[in-house]
Amino acid sequence: MASDPRTPVVLCWHMHQPDYQDHSNGQFLFPWVYLHCIKDYVDMAAHLEAHPDARAVVNFAPVLLEQIETYLYHIERWRHGGQTIGDPLLAALVDPALPEPGSPAFLDLMEKCLRANAERIIKRFPAYARLAEVAELYRTRPDIQRYLSTQFLADLLVWYHLGWMAETVRRKHGVVQSLQEKAHQYTLDDRKALLDVIAELMASIGPRYRHLAHTGQVELAMSPWAHPIVPLLLDFSAAREAMPDIALPEHDHYPGGKERAIWHLTEGRRAFKRFFGTEPAGCWASEGGLSQATLVLLGEQGFRWTASGDSVINNSINKARANKTLPEGAGIHQPYRFNDSNVTAFFRDDGLSDLIGFTYADWHARDAVGDLVHHMENIARQGKKPVISVILDGENAWEYYPENGFHFLDELYRVLEKHPKLRLTTYSTLQDEPYTEPVQLPELVAGSWIYGTFSTWIGDPDKNRAWDLLCEAKQHFDRAMDNGSLSTDQKTAATHQLGLCEGSDWFWWFGDYNPASVVRDFEQLYRRHLANLYERIGYPAPSSLFQPLSQGGGEPAKGGAMRPGHEAGS
Repeated sequence: MASDPRTPVVLCWHMHQPDYQDHSNGQFLFPWVYLHCIKDYVDMAAHLEAHPDARAVVNFAPVLLEQIETYLYHIERWRHGGQTIGDPLLAALVDPALPEPGSPAFLDLMEKCLRANAERIIKRFPAYARLAEVAELYRTRPDIQRYLSTQFLADLLVWYHLGWMAETVRRKHGVVQSLQEKAHQYTLDDRKALLDVIAELMASIGPRYRHLAHTGQVELAMSPWAHPIVPLLLDFSAAREAMPDIALPEHDHYPGGKERAIWHLTEGRRAFKRFFGTEPAGCWASEGGLSQATLVLLGEQGFRWTASGDSVINNSINKARANKTLPEGAGIHQPYRFNDSNVTAFFRDDGLSDLIGFTYADWHARDAVGDLVHHMENIARQGKKPVISVILDGENAWEYYPENGFHFLDELYRVLEKHPKLRLTTYSTLQDEPYTEPVQLPELVAGSWIYGTFSTWIGDPDKNRAWDLLCEAKQHFDRAMDNGSLSTDQKTAATHQLGLCEGSDWFWWFGDYNPASVVRDFEQLYRRHLANLYERIGYPAPSSLFQPLSQGGGEPAKGGAMRPGHEAGS
């Protein structure tokens, strides 16, 4: 069979949420896993199902998959008369006795039900917008709180979940449509019916993506288990390859970092295979964080491909050029191999990817897709057999689009699945074709998809203090594992708890440039995870763990949950 001469385009959607569960009591502190399930993971599958000739890579963080399983277990346990659901917001949705107006619990639930995009979600629905207006009055006029009833909170809970509902579900699901039409005065039976929809959608995620993978539409890939920055686990000084003057933590390395990186990859594979029933060929190393040592490790662990941002390959090209070892034709739109690694690395076109993440939300869908495809066509005309990689967050961007990105994604797949010069494909498919051979470079300059550096996770004083807290905890963990004081089960639990502490998200959020409320949330969660680790190893937590780490106070684009690949002006 003749090879397809069209220029390959890989859309790689990364699905990731850190572990929000307090494992000392089983409670989820934040609801973002199940809310993104019913809004984004469902919609992203549905758009592919609606366009059977489309192709994409979908990457999941294993710790996210495990949380989905935990939520489904909690819901089934509640249905069978067991304990309450371990998420306060989801439990409140079906609680027959909601908090009384004026109580702290009432105010807490009210505020949680307003954590949604005001323009795209709350104001879209008149009934939800009216409830938000009442909530604002509630905040400013304590004297009127006695005149509200728990029905206000019941209606707000329903609308919060309806607002976060996937657009493809909203347009077809009878229960969702009937609840929207009812608009207010929701009964407990209504709320239970909505929980059934939520459970149904969450339970569908595994089977739907497994089916898409089975039909060849989707290549499923994974990140290391709890989404750690592997190059930093291996060697803090990797951060100096792209930023020679960056300040590092007081600890000069992360103790036993290579063994921990291997653990995250091994544990990630185990969770991934249990959820999807297959082995991944590719690994989006957390945040596209790569180094030469990381590439070697990925190859040793059996991965065929990985990916990062175009600043990483540009830094590597510049180094090869300076050393007069740059082969002809090197650019961001080629696959690469580096020195002693047998893993093929692909690189994100940051410009194209960031247009989706930061620009097109305010465009008409047809204009946005036309502009994006025009850029792709220009790249294709340049020859050299390019591979165009568009890689970005598969969940946070759509909150800023009308109707959860429904029109943009539908148009994107519609245009690309039949394009005469471009073809959607996957990285593993490309590797099995004779389309293009990887360019060989002597060395990769370590960095991530954000700016080609690790400055988002290390170097800032707040981030470095967080690393020092983790290094200190790891030293105590190592002693506890060696001194014979823990049983096998206790060691397993402590090892998993350590993995949660090693995730990238805590370091991402620390720093004055992030919103204070989100920094506070993630600092609270990081401290909780570390405190739980100390409890599991039977060692008292140091006083330094309870001293403030970071305050925040910035207003980054899109709330800071996404970042552009290049710094402004670069």
